[in-house]
Amino acid sequence: MTDERMLTFLHSFDSEKPAYLSGLEKYAKETGVPIIRPQMQGLLRLLITWGSPMRILEVGTAIGFSALFMSAYAPEGCQITTIEKYEKRIPLARENFAKAGKSDCITLLEGDAAEILSSLKDDGAYDFIFMDAAKGQYIHFLPDILRLLSPGGLLVSDNVLQEGELLESKFAVIRRNRTIHNRMREYLYQLTHCGELETTILSIADGVALSAKRK
Repeated sequence: MTDERMLTFLHSFDSEKPAYLSGLEKYAKETGVPIIRPQMQGLLRLLITWGSPMRILEVGTAIGFSALFMSAYAPEGCQITTIEKYEKRIPLARENFAKAGKSDCITLLEGDAAEILSSLKDDGAYDFIFMDAAKGQYIHFLPDILRLLSPGGLLVSDNVLQEGELLESKFAVIRRNRTIHNRMREYLYQLTHCGELETTILSIADGVALSAKRK
């Protein structure tokens, strides 16, 4: 049985998404915009439903799919703050939030994530943080992420295995990817050796790290 057959079988049990999410997912596939994969969607849906976070921080908006996805399963009154610096995608994300009627509960902050994260002063304000931005920057974001994550809160870091490249020696990775390779390995080491966190790494989709902040 191939992995592809198994994934197809598992996804056959997925519950139907709201129409606006299905439409946005179709658009992303047609235009080549990367969004969270089906396995990641299933995990997020479970974590959001189970944890019922009231304040979510997302690093990496793209066209707004993942923010809208989390909002669809979050409890009433949940506020999501999402960060994006790619200027061409920001207007589309805002338009998608408006079309879905989510502009009141999703706030998009425009600019460099490192600068924005350092400017957020609400220490411990977010009970759920979703990292899905430039992979080579995760390690630089981590100090502020830890500061902003509430005790008992959950940090979800997506795409941490780099299509399997992280298993390889840095010398087996093409030169232009070696910096990201080194930084992601360091990021995973910091997550798993941080006294404030309890972390597990799952090999679903392109790899996800789940990190709970100790109370």
